[in-house]
Amino acid sequence: MKTNVHVRKELLFRAYLLLFVIHTTQTGVGIIGLPRVVFLETEQDSWIVILLSGIVVSLSVAAIVMTMRQYSSADLYGIHVDIFKKWLGNLLNIIYIVYLIYMLNVIALNYTELVQAWIFQTLPNFILVSMLMALSVYGVLGGVRVVVGVCFIGFLLAFWIVFIIYTPMQNLSPLHFYPMVDHNAKEFFNGIIKVTLSILGFEVLFFIYPFIKDKDKVLKHSLLSIWFTTILFALVTAISIGFFAPEALKRIIWPVLSMFKIVKLPFLERFEFIAVSFWMLIILPNLCVYLWCASRGIKRVFGLKQTKASIIIALLSIASSNFIPSRIDMNMFTDYAARIGIVLAILYPILLYVIVKIVKSLRKRRNAS
Repeated sequence: MKTNVHVRKELLFRAYLLLFVIHTTQTGVGIIGLPRVVFLETEQDSWIVILLSGIVVSLSVAAIVMTMRQYSSADLYGIHVDIFKKWLGNLLNIIYIVYLIYMLNVIALNYTELVQAWIFQTLPNFILVSMLMALSVYGVLGGVRVVVGVCFIGFLLAFWIVFIIYTPMQNLSPLHFYPMVDHNAKEFFNGIIKVTLSILGFEVLFFIYPFIKDKDKVLKHSLLSIWFTTILFALVTAISIGFFAPEALKRIIWPVLSMFKIVKLPFLERFEFIAVSFWMLIILPNLCVYLWCASRGIKRVFGLKQTKASIIIALLSIASSNFIPSRIDMNMFTDYAARIGIVLAILYPILLYVIVKIVKSLRKRRNAS
């Protein structure tokens, strides 16, 4: 496996598109239940916890970009083999491929559960997962530029949903935010961990970096995207805290969708049905990006064509979709993804940067002597 990836000019895209790629990869089904998940740990301080999470993620993104800058045009798969050699490097690559596939399934199954709870209660998992995977494979077969285009279009088509929170904002209670900063460091730390799953997605930088034309602008646009997502999450969480009574927010599984219930349109009685349906436009970029990264890894490690790899991954996802039968199982499946994400997406990039710097420094001294 070559460390640096040779990318044809027609496959390159501008760094500013990372604003849409990273944001849409981070924003999926997690935001719908995020206010409740964080509120269970830090209550009225939850919006502060999300801002702190943004700082943690920014450090990880900075580590990713600085690691990639040590090479001219490498991805994580090539860096692993360069630093850890063939066997250990490919073992780490396989771990990341499994992680990406795992995240793909978490997103698809969480959205399936959402549709089943709000619209089609008896719809089998594999039917909706099959539809989602078919769309994702279709996007991935078009190449990385099509995947980036899906992210851009998905952002534009779904952004109007954000303005719907204006209606709940008119019914906030300021008393729900007091007393502020009323939790200890351990509770804030636990809250940051709970935010992890909802804010993952930035790690795709490891894999799409070689396809960016103006690499000197990657860090700036990546951080802009991270903080756009962070502020959006903090705003939605703050509105949920002000809108719901504390005990009610602890019980409601999807508070963001529940807020949509008060939206009244002259021609539509149940607006939340439209919101759930449109949410597919929000998770589709997630699925496309993760599927592309995973299939790209299989191509790099095993030499299998990316087309075949993406189809195999999709079929495995469909086949495994009925192995999560209950809500409790789904919670465990999702919690494991968050824990794995903390290690592979937040802690590991910082460790990898240190290792790469040390190895590069030792090689430089060896060559000088």
